Amino acid sequence: MANILDGTALSKEIRSEVAESALNLKALHNLTPGLAAVLVGDDPASAVYVRNKGRACDEVGIFSEIFRLPKDTSQQSVLALVDKLNKDPRFHGILVQLPLPEQINETTIIEHIDPAKDVDGIHPFNLGKLTQGIPEFIPGTPAGVQQLLIRNGYDPAGKHVVICGRSNIVGKPLATLLTQRSNGANATVTVCHTRTENISEFTKTADIVVAAIGQPKAITADMLKPGCIVIDVGINRVEDTSRKSGYRLIGDVDYENILPVCEAITPVPVGVGPMTIAMLLVNTVKAAEKSVT
Repeated sequence: MANILDGTALSKEIRSEVAESALNLKALHNLTPGLAAVLVGDDPASAVYVRNKGRACDEVGIFSEIFRLPKDTSQQSVLALVDKLNKDPRFHGILVQLPLPEQINETTIIEHIDPAKDVDGIHPFNLGKLTQGIPEFIPGTPAGVQQLLIRNGYDPAGKHVVICGRSNIVGKPLATLLTQRSNGANATVTVCHTRTENISEFTKTADIVVAAIGQPKAITADMLKPGCIVIDVGINRVEDTSRKSGYRLIGDVDYENILPVCEAITPVPVGVGPMTIAMLLVNTVKAAEKSVT
């Protein structure tokens, strides 16, 4: 049976490390790390994500505040709020929850965040430093995937990693991260996407497969090499009348049928998800530490 890579348990370990760093900042500099979260609109999933991030901050000694704006907020109003938060010394990190309503250009908003407070690691400045191999802030999900691998004894060095998905927040930065000449990297990476023909030709050669496609059960057992490692980044709602909510969450891989094939796999939603939040906390404390050095 495959080794289940428990992101909840590992995230607790990392949160404990973050809490210790936050205590040190308080003791040495009388400084409490601060995170500002901007939520525009009433998307239920975004509201849950932001609330969970706020609770995680409370647990580790990070001050956090959620700034809620109505769905019809203008782009200029969001930019004005980001300006205000850039200048506010209480906040060392700024998180603008995506997606944003259609009248707001996400790229413009992201580029407006002070790179020193970009704890999501998606400002062009920070992505550029990641590409150069000198990252300031690594995006949360790629960082979480890397930690899941190395802390469970699956060093990607010399391995063939196939990433299914080329988004700016997962696929691209993860590919960049794992090809670095550094610890926890040194992998040979192939990125597949919606225009890739015969994806299984690539996944069958992979030592590690990362599924970040956004389609339920897109990766099946017959697409994998026996003994590979499977990291499922996907979060998809599917109908389930047996549950009070009327739905359940599944990933981008056919979990039950892949279990007998792979060596290790992340479950959904308690695999990569908790790690993403944990790495956001890591970045927030790092930003606070940089503010006093």
